[in-house]
Amino acid sequence: MHPEFPHHDIIHLNHAAVGPWPLRTAEAVATFARENAVTGSLHYGAWLKVEEATRALARRLLGAADAGDVAFVKNTSEALSIVAFGMRWSPGQNIVIPSGEFPSNRIVWIKAAERFGLRVREVELPFDEPEAALLGACDRDTALLSCSAVQFATGLRLDLERLGAALRRKGVLFCVDAIQHLGALPFDVEAVNADFVMADAHKWLLAPEGIAVFHVRPEMHERLVLQEYGWHMLADAGDYSTYELTEAADARRYEPGSPNLLGIHALHASLSLLLETGIEAIAADIETRWQHLHEGLRRLGCPIVTPADPKRHAGILTFLPAHGNTESLFRALQQRRVMCAQRGGGIRFSPHFYLPLKALDTALAAVGEEIGG
Repeated sequence: MHPEFPHHDIIHLNHAAVGPWPLRTAEAVATFARENAVTGSLHYGAWLKVEEATRALARRLLGAADAGDVAFVKNTSEALSIVAFGMRWSPGQNIVIPSGEFPSNRIVWIKAAERFGLRVREVELPFDEPEAALLGACDRDTALLSCSAVQFATGLRLDLERLGAALRRKGVLFCVDAIQHLGALPFDVEAVNADFVMADAHKWLLAPEGIAVFHVRPEMHERLVLQEYGWHMLADAGDYSTYELTEAADARRYEPGSPNLLGIHALHASLSLLLETGIEAIAADIETRWQHLHEGLRRLGCPIVTPADPKRHAGILTFLPAHGNTESLFRALQQRRVMCAQRGGGIRFSPHFYLPLKALDTALAAVGEEIGG
């Protein structure tokens, strides 16, 4: 059992939905709450230093050049909306997205298309050449391609560097929903050539809902029309008497009002654990657990939906029950306190790095007993 995750009566195979907090994150939140109760905002300056330090940790996680390129927003959907409704689109342009995307990365483009006279092209993703399918849907009228780095239902992982390089050559903007990638795999926003990257903190980042990281390529700031305004996004945010309404030159321009300091304290603690452990090491440990589950499920005769090639998956493993139906197996696993999800027509397991293999064996045994394997 990992000291940061003292789970006694659950097997948490649901990090692709809502992950648990490490102990250090729970303690950071409790300490922040106690401080608010006892001394109020006496140490507000120290809180802002935690915000600065968290931005620096997020920069490392993303592989960004500068911490100022990272904004803290409420969630992935908000970041996607900032892009979808902030760009100066031209009627007749099109947006390319994969078919079967999580609703957040679909509804914003459909609604933006209705407002700005755009077209949305949804592309089926073959497991052998998903990048070719996406790039083949791009033409001279394509303004932007937006995709999840890892598909939430099937677990298919895209080659972001290949996509980014090709899109840059085509002059097409690249938007990446990295919520199923960050915290599970290394990420290099510079190598990916992404113009926009966003990820909520409550999945593989092991932090609360209500806070997300949003990276914007600096060259894009002047192309995004801001939709929200407030004191915090001004260049001189500390001067409350100024009539100079110049937006911050960096990504803070996407943070209009008071920061979510509670969420920031929690995110700081969670990111510190991930970066101390090392994202390369975490990715290797997740792959070990993925393969352990994969082998066990195949022995039980369960068809696997997610591609077996390590380059084509991250932490998600979706499978079908060998016997019976998905709904009954899902309910039975939940009752046995094996936390999972129904996605892609099957059961989705999503193990993080800290789970002991013994716990995975218990989960596999539960699947076997329920399907009669």
